[in-house]
Amino acid sequence: MTARLAPATSAAIALTASAALLPALAVLGELRPTWVALAAYAALCAVVGGRSRPSAAALIGPAAWLFHNGFVEHRHGALDLAAPAAEAAHVLLLTSAALATALLAAPRGPRRGRRYDLAA
Repeated sequence: MTARLAPATSAAIALTASAALLPALAVLGELRPTWVALAAYAALCAVVGGRSRPSAAALIGPAAWLFHNGFVEHRHGALDLAAPAAEAAHVLLLTSAALATALLAAPRGPRRGRRYDLAA
């Protein structure tokens, strides 16, 4: 069984991977607000979330959103909240992708090496 990444480590990986995704989107011609770019960031959140603790999802989603909003939607690193409901939906989508895979990959049941009193 592998150890899950700590929230701070997950956030750092999400920021780094989000920055690394930008050149790939540029090559594909998707540095504009399309569903392809949003789906790519959601997939990135799912991959990082799958290796992270569920509590890290609250950091992974917003970390990816920063790059999506600043470089895909509004170019040149300028964050814009002109449509707060749409941006909230984007953060919720990215965070949900990370949380869903973190919960699916989380270990279940009693941990090995611990004894439980079943009679209590």
